[in-house]
Amino acid sequence: MDLIDRLRDLATRVTKQLEYIQTEEATKNALVMPFLASLGYDVFNPLEVTPELNADIGLKKGEKVDYAILRDGKPVMLLECKHHNADLGKAHASQLYRYFSVTEARFGILTNGLSYWFYTDLEAPNKMDTKPFFEFNLLDIREQDVDELKKFTKATFDVAGIVTTASELKYTREIKRIMGEQLTNPSEEFIKFFATQVYSGRMTANMREQFGQTTRRALRNFINDQVNDRLKTALGTDTRITIEETPTAQAATDEPVTTAADKEATGVLTTMEELEAFYIVRSILRETIDAKRIVMRDKQSYCGILLDDNNRKPICRLWLNSTTTKSISLFDNQRKEEKVQIKDIDDIYKFAERLKATIAAYTNSKTEA
Repeated sequence: MDLIDRLRDLATRVTKQLEYIQTEEATKNALVMPFLASLGYDVFNPLEVTPELNADIGLKKGEKVDYAILRDGKPVMLLECKHHNADLGKAHASQLYRYFSVTEARFGILTNGLSYWFYTDLEAPNKMDTKPFFEFNLLDIREQDVDELKKFTKATFDVAGIVTTASELKYTREIKRIMGEQLTNPSEEFIKFFATQVYSGRMTANMREQFGQTTRRALRNFINDQVNDRLKTALGTDTRITIEETPTAQAATDEPVTTAADKEATGVLTTMEELEAFYIVRSILRETIDAKRIVMRDKQSYCGILLDDNNRKPICRLWLNSTTTKSISLFDNQRKEEKVQIKDIDDIYKFAERLKATIAAYTNSKTEA
């Protein structure tokens, strides 16, 4: 069984066990140890995986690392574990930071059993970086992440090789984060960068506001064009996906169900997973209705699929961008929304009859002109 299959199997089991995992110790036993085992390590062999490794710091004795991965009797990876409900973004890695500096390990992992944040010492030797260079989420398994995770398996572990790619991973991740922030809410410097290249007049407050809107719109249109060009090349059709700004609060009131995120006027980026899910829905409904009538509208919090591009005719909503769970919202003949968790987008096929029933409700009602 390949690594990605082992991880998917573990993720399936984990989702059924979470409500019964009440303590940090249970998180270690039910989540962390099986994860290490999936990487090929013998968790019951103290020569490979040592729990409670001593990491005394100066005069402070009795400091212990939750787990250490050993090679040739020396620690190469340290793990600090939190309860599975812990938010790693708010959890302090101070203990891991201290342990890192007093051992020979080159990698530190902060985990809650679901998310795994990997650290090394890119910025200063033997001093753990404040930001991880790689993150892996067991409940949001992506092939490109698994390819990186393979480098940490027992069979292929190579310190030099990982450190070589860690720098690119870390800074690529940070640049992508910054790009996402600028796409949603471009900074004055970012706006100025473009404005000064296309406008030679005086940059007043009104002009800055105008160029802020223009910059957001231009970026969104650029991404639209890139996505549609790729679709056109791949499918040989003129199918187009439109990535819109989320409607204002006034516009959102026309929809059957709204959320706070719907009311935030911000740009969004359609992922390939959302596109694939859209075409799954289209393929299901193709035998029921002309596929051209099925339209996708992507928003910040979810990806909406509508009949005839009409907000009053939602077919389903796809919630695929969460780092922990994926869901699909289904609608009955009264447009009442039911949100159902799915493991991956292939699970959409399980709801084929309900999707067809939704279409039938619209086409048989008086709203169908």
